[in-house]
Amino acid sequence: MLSLTPNGSTMTTSNHVVIDTNILVALVDRLDKWHASAEALREAFKAKNAGLVYFDPVINEAFSVLARRAQEQRRSRQEVSGLLDTLTHLVPKEAITWVSSETQGLYEQVVALVRDTSGELNFHDALIALNCRLCGIKVIASFDHDFDQVEWLSRVETPEEVVAAFEQVSPPQNP
Repeated sequence: MLSLTPNGSTMTTSNHVVIDTNILVALVDRLDKWHASAEALREAFKAKNAGLVYFDPVINEAFSVLARRAQEQRRSRQEVSGLLDTLTHLVPKEAITWVSSETQGLYEQVVALVRDTSGELNFHDALIALNCRLCGIKVIASFDHDFDQVEWLSRVETPEEVVAAFEQVSPPQNP
């Protein structure tokens, strides 16, 4: 399946994975309890030559989470600046897949998905899931179990799950 890249060109999506906010925040913040797990996931994606997809709502949420956490932990201005620099270096503007323009058209579907999961999937996560479907992306990296409610997504949180998920979406070719 093909979808648009951040710059509008097409990409094959069978080897792509959407990165959820909690994975991204853990990659950026070395003090995050999930940092080592997120690093292991990133290495597993590299080993599988997976393309990492960063939707703009994830970037938006990552900035908010990092800023709020830094305030709650009373981190210095320099530490906050370092976190934001790390985020913008890890995911430069050119690497973001801009999907927020789709929110208005997806609104009813987002609300229906939140309702169908009895609220386990919040609005933001339902929007991410629906954009995955629109882009033909079948794998999401997340520590949030709410994505397990989404039938068209395989959620991965360990390197072993990365291997299994990519075998499902890209079965081995016969020679």
